[in-house]
Amino acid sequence: MTAASGADGEAGPDVRPGYGEGRDALLAAAVRVVAQGGLRKLTYRSVAAEAGVTHGLVAHHFGSRDTLLEEAMRWCVTRSIETSSLVPASGRLEDFAVTLADFIAADPDLQAFQYELKLESNRRPELRRHVDMLYDAYRDAVREALACFDVSEDMAEIVFAALDGLVFHQVTSGGPARTKEGVDALRRLLAAYRTRASAAGDADPDVE
Repeated sequence: MTAASGADGEAGPDVRPGYGEGRDALLAAAVRVVAQGGLRKLTYRSVAAEAGVTHGLVAHHFGSRDTLLEEAMRWCVTRSIETSSLVPASGRLEDFAVTLADFIAADPDLQAFQYELKLESNRRPELRRHVDMLYDAYRDAVREALACFDVSEDMAEIVFAALDGLVFHQVTSGGPARTKEGVDALRRLLAAYRTRASAAGDADPDVE
């Protein structure tokens, strides 16, 4: 049943997220609000309108705007890392980040939210800790994925920067095809790096 809207256009008091959604539905709504209108648009009312609930329900779940923002950020990171498949099921370097472009295309708001947060942190230093948490989580995920292929931490940092650039470009002005080409080039670079590192290791004499 769909609850009637109030005279001011807000959802009626009986409206709730669908079964099984709850808190996640509100966080997803917060992400869409920021992605489409910037961080200044993030309010209880805007999130409630996006989710189709009353603003009191948003306040009940999160208590403050800062808590809502932090929880939305954590939700984004968890969802991105779990579903972007940096570590291929095949265990082959040739399949590293193979689904990245399609993942971004399926939900660009998820990435746009994070870039909005980063841009706003340049104007509002109190947001810096959110951005640091965000990027630390992604760096750790890339390092963990590449450790499976014996890639050094220094090289993993370069890969992280390249992936971040590809994601940003697709979200702002590109398409999946260009991202896939970039990831292909990155995998070739990693394969060459691993071959060279292996050859250098084989050339070192054993030390008794």
